[in-house]
Amino acid sequence: HCSFEFDLCGWKQDENDDFDWNLRTSTTTKMGTGPSTDHTLQEPSGHYIFIKSSFLHLPGQKARISSPILSRRNKDCKVCGAIIFYYHMYGAHIGSLIVYQRTTVKYEKILLNLTGNQGNFWQREVLTVAGTGDEDFQVVFEGIAGKGPKDGIALDDFTFSREC
Repeated sequence: HCSFEFDLCGWKQDENDDFDWNLRTSTTTKMGTGPSTDHTLQEPSGHYIFIKSSFLHLPGQKARISSPILSRRNKDCKVCGAIIFYYHMYGAHIGSLIVYQRTTVKYEKILLNLTGNQGNFWQREVLTVAGTGDEDFQVVFEGIAGKGPKDGIALDDFTFSREC
């Protein structure tokens, strides 16, 4: 489980992207640039990770963050593993959030693809990470910058099911 209250919990910024996910609080943001609170504590001082469209990031540029490697050798994770997380995507020109399951040989399967305004509130998502094969894997969150300078994507409270 990762609430992002202290650090990135072993999640790593990808090197093959254009910019990074940032750890932040709502108290450090300007109005209209993200959620008013984090999901965990429901307070402005709570932490989450965030990307923001800005003049520094061109529309279509990507930020990617990857989970620690999960083992396929755990037979239970092959059958019914899941990741639960919360996202906040609000703004007129919001970009996209794509979640992948990536094997160690870099094959990526899309688990979720959201584009555009999803509402000014935290939403819960549960994705199945099960599949065939014995390859270890990671979950990758990719945020794609939109056109609006105030629009952003926030993520919080990543939890892998006990099976994984």
